[in-house]
Amino acid sequence: MSPLQDPAEPCRAERAMSRLERSFERVLWLSRMLVLIAVLAALLVAVVMFVFATTDVVRLVTALPSAFTATDAEMVQKRLETVAKVVKVVDLYLVATFMLIFSMGLYELFIGKIEVAEQSEVARRLLVIRDLDDLKDRLAKIVLLIMAMLFLEHALRLQPREPIDLLYLGVGVVLISLSLFLTQKKSAPGKPKEGQE
Repeated sequence: MSPLQDPAEPCRAERAMSRLERSFERVLWLSRMLVLIAVLAALLVAVVMFVFATTDVVRLVTALPSAFTATDAEMVQKRLETVAKVVKVVDLYLVATFMLIFSMGLYELFIGKIEVAEQSEVARRLLVIRDLDDLKDRLAKIVLLIMAMLFLEHALRLQPREPIDLLYLGVGVVLISLSLFLTQKKSAPGKPKEGQE
C-alpha cells in the first residue's frame, strides 16, 4: 500500500459490497412471494371445477323424472349414462380438491404456516406438508385417483366389438387396481403414519 492511499478505502468498499449483497439477498428472499400468483390461480381453478361439478349434479338431478317414464331398454341405457355422469362429477370434485391441496401446500412451503389451520383437526390430516416431497406424494395419489376415475368413465362407455377389447379392459382394470394398491402400501414398521406424531 502506498503512503498516499487511504487505509479506510478497502474497508468502505467491503462494507458497500456487503450492504449490496444483503439487499440482493433480501430481494431474492422476497421473490418467493411470486408463489402467491400460483396459489391464487390454483384457488380460482378449484372454484371453477367446483362450479362445473355442481352444475353437472344439478343437471343430473333435474333429468331424474324422465327415468320414471322410460322403458326397460331405455332404463338400462339411462343407468349406464347416469353412472358415467356420476363418475365424471366425482372426477371433477377430485380435480377441485387437487387444486385446493396444491394451493395450500404451495402457500405453506413458500410463504408460511396457515395460522387458522393450526388449531383445526382437519389440517392435521390434510396439511402434513413439510417439504416438496410431501406435497408431491400427496398430489400424486390424487392424480392417480383422478386417472382411475377417468378410466372408469371410459370403461363404462366402452362397447366391446371383439374379445380382445374385453382383454384390454381387463388388463386396464388390473393395472389400475395394482397402482392403487401400491400407493396404499404402508411405510416401514415403526415409522409413524401421516398425521400422527
